[in-house]
Amino acid sequence: MNFKRFILSLIVIVLLITGCKIIWNRHLITVNAAAVSPVSDWEYEAVMKRDILCLMLAYPETITGVDKVSGNEVYVLLKSGKKILYDDRKEKNAWQKSGNPDLQDMMDQLYSLSKITEVLPNYYNPGCARVYPLLKEVYGMSKKSILSNLIKVSIGYKYVEFNGNNKAAESLKAVMKELLPLSRQSHKVYAASFPSSGAFNYRLIGGTNRLSSHAYGIAIDLNSNKYDYWRWSTREEGQKRLNAYPQEVSAIFEKYGFIWGGKWGNFDIMHYEYRPEIILKARYFSERPVSGIPWYDGLQSSQEAWEYIWLIEESL
Repeated sequence: MNFKRFILSLIVIVLLITGCKIIWNRHLITVNAAAVSPVSDWEYEAVMKRDILCLMLAYPETITGVDKVSGNEVYVLLKSGKKILYDDRKEKNAWQKSGNPDLQDMMDQLYSLSKITEVLPNYYNPGCARVYPLLKEVYGMSKKSILSNLIKVSIGYKYVEFNGNNKAAESLKAVMKELLPLSRQSHKVYAASFPSSGAFNYRLIGGTNRLSSHAYGIAIDLNSNKYDYWRWSTREEGQKRLNAYPQEVSAIFEKYGFIWGGKWGNFDIMHYEYRPEIILKARYFSERPVSGIPWYDGLQSSQEAWEYIWLIEESL
């Protein structure tokens, strides 16, 4: 009996250690999920205000205000006179959120600014949900208008076309100003970055009828590896690729408003996409709201930010 108890105790200890390791490895994702999954009315409102603030800061030339039409309908107002619903209040699975997202769906999964050591869980893809009416307003309503907004950006040895609106091309230039010198010092950084696999490409996302972010000229693929993309390789192969990837590269891109496809469960390790709203939320609102503390706590203050906070408070 004592021997059996000893074996059972040993099994429990092993399970506890294994469980702690899993919890530690997934800690950031658990915290992130909690931070964007409000469980009370006041928390929902705080997260909504945070999301709208990040959107206004990210797209200042496009988003002009916010309007509460009824108890449940909040809209972001655009310079063109159009408006976009924040939350349609519909229950959606991961594919529905990606295929037909509202603004709340787009902002829901929190992006991690920390270095990651494991491929993230399936369907945890912060930034993959894209609200196309917003992208069209910012970067171009049609292929013709997008083409007219493209400018050439030097990436060291050649040029790529990137959208000039909303500081997208300017931000890519800033990335390259830091990345090129680093690539000359580190073979790993150079091999991960060059040659680029392309930027603007008016095409659909594979397996869908939705335009790729490349179609808007706001994404760039760096040097491609056969294990970079979840459709090309297994998660185990993706993990090996992630282990070898120099995340100094992603840190530079994130500094200037780009998200990295390596931080998606459906990984796309060569892919970088200009999504300042996702980065702003990750930078300032990575913790869930706390009752009694202003919803905008943690924000790096600026005159522009305070004007938006006042506008949101007055409108909602």
